[in-house]
Amino acid sequence: MEILKAAIAVALVLAVLDGIWLGLVVRDWLVKQFGGRLRDPVFWPPAIAFYVIYSAGLAFFAVTPAMAAGGEWLMALGLGGFIGLIAYGTYDLTNWATIRDWPRQFAIVDLIWGPAVSAASAAGAVLLLKATGLG
Repeated sequence: MEILKAAIAVALVLAVLDGIWLGLVVRDWLVKQFGGRLRDPVFWPPAIAFYVIYSAGLAFFAVTPAMAAGGEWLMALGLGGFIGLIAYGTYDLTNWATIRDWPRQFAIVDLIWGPAVSAASAAGAVLLLKATGLG
């Protein structure tokens, strides 16, 4: 049950941050990077599957250990950032290595965003769980 609460907390923070990032901050830039290859509208089933799996992973590997250490949000920040580097690094570097014309700028920006959003989501989840008394 603790992991479920942690995953929900991560998902809430991640949804807000990624929604702002993808929907407002880089939307036009992504269109320039990928052109007609982007789906419009987004095909939601795999996107939702990613967010469920990724939220559970951050909850298990970053939030739960941080909560077990007394709600250490800095610990969650570091663990979440490292998980983000692994996950987004795997995606971006593999695509850059194997897909012709994979945008180098996108890979670099995403390699920065992934660890940042993962760190913020894990730390934010810890703070949310502590603030609500659910942790």
